[in-house]
Amino acid sequence: MPEGPALPRYVQIAELLIRDIAAGRLADGARLPPEREMAAGLGVAVGTLRKALERLAEDGLLERKQGSGNYVRARPGPLGVYGFFRLERIGGGGLPTAEVLDVARLAKPGSLPDGGPSAHGWRIRRLRRLDGQAAALEEIWLDGARADCLTAADLSESLYLHYRQALGLVIARVEDRVGTGTVPSWAPAMFGPAPGALVGMAERVGWAGDGARAEVSRTWFDTNVCRYVARLGKG
Repeated sequence: MPEGPALPRYVQIAELLIRDIAAGRLADGARLPPEREMAAGLGVAVGTLRKALERLAEDGLLERKQGSGNYVRARPGPLGVYGFFRLERIGGGGLPTAEVLDVARLAKPGSLPDGGPSAHGWRIRRLRRLDGQAAALEEIWLDGARADCLTAADLSESLYLHYRQALGLVIARVEDRVGTGTVPSWAPAMFGPAPGALVGMAERVGWAGDGARAEVSRTWFDTNVCRYVARLGKG
């Protein structure tokens, strides 16, 4: 099935910078390169970069000094579109993107934790990349009562953003349990490890703002490409 709609390029650049700040690759007080140089390095127009920088400044993550430059103002737990996405490249950061592989409404399998009152759910399978490199597979089960219809064309790179904008569903908190698992049989060849190979695995339960369980998921990730990262407090 086709990939969902991409986020605007300036949002992608802003998210990349947010993740680099969270990973410590951009330290508090660091001066960013000149805008033209930075835009060329990212392969975007200067105007696109400036929109991204304005977004960070609005979020209090960047101080823009006329005639001097742009300075990082790191703070604990910077939140972006991918605030709940815990996978980062081994060196830190990395821009997440998603390719939808399949969307179907099915009976929920008994092997999953309780993910809402409906006996049926929307099963979403995706391939995740970091900076364009295949890094993880996701199988997400959204409770069937949360959406009457869901197609691959509906979904953006940030599933939680789509939930909020299209379904009025806000995932307020999540619980992850991280261990190992075997790559599922439906894994595409572009995901490095073959089906049956042992990889890292995170199992997640997500709760809506009303306190009800709304979603459960499993993510298989290639530990040669990425790590699961959670940060608490100040660095």
